[in-house]
This record gives sequence, C-alpha cells and structure tokens, in this order.
Amino acid sequence: MTSNQELEANKSLLEQFRETRSRTLEIVKTLEKDDFIVQTAFFMSPPKWHIGHVSWIYETIMSKLNKNYEFYSKEFSEYLNSYYQQFGIPHDKGLRGVVSRPTTDEIFQYFNTINQRIEKFIKNENLNENARNMIIIGIHHECQHQELLVYDLQHLLAEQYRPVKKNEIKKQSKIEPNTIHVKGGLYTMGYNGKEFCYDIELPEHVVYLNDYKIDEFPVTNQQYLEFMKDGGYEKYKYWLSDGWEKVKANKWKSPMYWEKINDKWYVRDFLGIREINPNEPVCHVSYYEADAYCKWANKRLPTEAEWEKAACWNEEKQEKTTYPWGNEEPTEDKCNLLESHHWSCTEIGTYPNGQSHVGCQQMIGDVWEWTASEFTGYPGFRSGFEEYNDKWFTNQKVLRGGSFGTPRMSIRGSYRNFFRLDERWLFSGFRCAEDI
Repeated sequence: MTSNQELEANKSLLEQFRETRSRTLEIVKTLEKDDFIVQTAFFMSPPKWHIGHVSWIYETIMSKLNKNYEFYSKEFSEYLNSYYQQFGIPHDKGLRGVVSRPTTDEIFQYFNTINQRIEKFIKNENLNENARNMIIIGIHHECQHQELLVYDLQHLLAEQYRPVKKNEIKKQSKIEPNTIHVKGGLYTMGYNGKEFCYDIELPEHVVYLNDYKIDEFPVTNQQYLEFMKDGGYEKYKYWLSDGWEKVKANKWKSPMYWEKINDKWYVRDFLGIREINPNEPVCHVSYYEADAYCKWANKRLPTEAEWEKAACWNEEKQEKTTYPWGNEEPTEDKCNLLESHHWSCTEIGTYPNGQSHVGCQQMIGDVWEWTASEFTGYPGFRSGFEEYNDKWFTNQKVLRGGSFGTPRMSIRGSYRNFFRLDERWLFSGFRCAEDI
C-alpha cells in the first residue's frame, strides 16, 4: 500500500469511527438520566453499560497493539468487561443494573476520552494493516451493540422511547405469499467480497444441496396466529422436548410482547400498544417456536446454506452477490435497517427492489431469520480475534439477514448471527423451507 493509499485508508477509518460513535449517541440522546441505569431482565443490559462497554473494547484493542497501553480505570474495566477472561473476571451480567458507580456522567466522560485516544491513534500512528483491521473490528463490535441496545430499549421503554428520527411505515396491498423453487447442486458458501467480514463467515467452502422450496417472505403475524388458534402452544407434538419444557416453564402462549386484550391480540413495541398487524413478519419468536410452527405447517426451517443460496446466488450469471439484489450497498428502497428509522417491521411486499435473484423478498432487514443450522466454525475455520466468536460454538443456532435494528454497515448475505434456542428478545422471525 502506497503512502497516499494509507492516508486514504486512515481517513476512511476515521470517518467510519466517528459515524459509528455518533450513531451510538443518537440512539440514547433522548433518554432520561434515570433510564441509563435500569436493568429490566437478566438478558438485557442498562444503556449505561452499553455506552461504556463499546468504549472499553477499543481499549482492549489498543492494549493488543501497544504493550505499554494503560487502561483508563481498573474499576471501569471490571464493570465493563462482558466475558473476556484474559482481562480479568467479568462482572455478573445479570447484576449490571445494581451498580451505581461508575456514574452515567462518568461513563460519558469515559466515552469521550476513548474517542480522543482512538482518533489520535488513527491520525498520528503509522497504522499497519493489522492495526487498521483491529480498529475496524472494534467499529463493527460497536454496531452489534447498537442493535443490542435497541433490543434492550424495547424491553426497557417500548412506546415510551422517543427516537431522534422516526419515519412513517407505508401500508402495502394484500399479498399472497408464494414458495420458490431453488435448484440444488454444489454451492460455495461464505463471504467472497473484499471488505470486512467476521472470521465466522470464512473460509468459503463447497456444500451440496438438494433441490428445495423456500418461502418468498418471512412468516407473517397472520400465519402465526393460525398456528396459535389451532392450539400450537397447547399441543406438545409440535415441539422439541426442550422447547416444550420452555413453553410450560415460561407459560408461553404467544410471541414475546404480545398481549391479549378483550379477545384480541395486541403487541407492545416502539410504535405503542397496537393491534397485531397481520401483514408484518412475526417477530420475537425463539428457535423453538419457529421450529414448532414449521412442524405444524408440514414444513421445516432452512439450513443456513439453503438460506444463503436463496439470498445471494444468481443462477443466470452463475455468481454469488454480497446482497440479495446484487453488490450495491443497502439503500432505503431495498430493505428496512436501523437507518430506515422505522423502529418496527414493515409489511411483507414493502421492498420489491430488494428481492433476491430467485425471487425471495425481505431477506435483509426487518427480522433476523432462524435457520436449522448449529452455530459452529466452517471447515478450515481460523479464529481472527481471541475470545470473540468461536467461544460460542455450542448450544446456539444461526440466524441470517439482519433486522430493523441492524446498522447498514453491519449486514451482508453471509453474516451469521447466533443465539440460544430459547431467546426471543431479539428481533427474530423465520421463513419456512420444504424438501422437493
């Protein structure tokens, strides 16, 4: 890389860093100070913790790049460490909300101090490719926490949250969902672009697929309601054994955030307490619920290889694209992501410009989609960052496609998200597949 190329790369890195940090602050801009310290459940974190943690990660990166780097505060590091054992014993995740110190003001001061340190490092140091890549990982890690922060604000505040910007969601004409035939054969799975991706998206590797069918759209609220009306939550025959135990133990009768009022189903979310929109993708369902619905419907969940081929493979040109519509970056006419500022799912049929080469729609944005695949490394996997992704290679299922809380720069067709099978506070839905 020439000196001019290095200057341009550093300039681009600085712009990405500033844009990401600004987006984090925008998400919490309208919160009251009391909001920052509350933890409403063991699975979510107080906004204060997120603000601090995304800053602390840059410190861990700096410590790897500079052996003489001194952390801002031992107290801060102990509180803000999530699960990185190499940096000491992490604070109990379920008790992040009982800690009053460091204060919210101190966390914001810390946020700004780390901003200054990273900007100075990018501007003044002769960054090699490794250092640049490490900081990029920090930026993408912050994007992940922006989405987690949105999940947590839904649980913490729901309709009481006032985003800086909220765009209207347009109603769509009623659509009859179709299933789409996808040709099988050999498919090369994984990221094949030249920009950033996580280690778990690599290496590319060949898989064999039989011909299959996959839904044009994610399963809608209307379709899911039919499963519920037919006793879906009362009939154990549809459920995996562990899933049935979760249904009974947690008294699940519907997706998370649904409430029955005067014999009608409502959802409580960022848009208010509102009657279920039948044409939105069902959201806040666990893997167990998605799997049970598929069994009820005499279908199944797609594997992640099937999902990726339906999303990214152009049969006519015999090539794989980064996104369903091609290699162009996401835009507001193609998908519903965080920068769409909708703060909710959109109805099916909203994004015909974002359809995949085989004809699937809304494979990027709106809801993460559960797949049948276990989360593990691809054949030949090599860890790119210690104690980050590969430590979760057990008891997790893969989700694909992003959600309305995913930042635009985070998502691509090869991106692999992963959660435990019973988790449902994330923006999770699914689409069905069938054997042919």
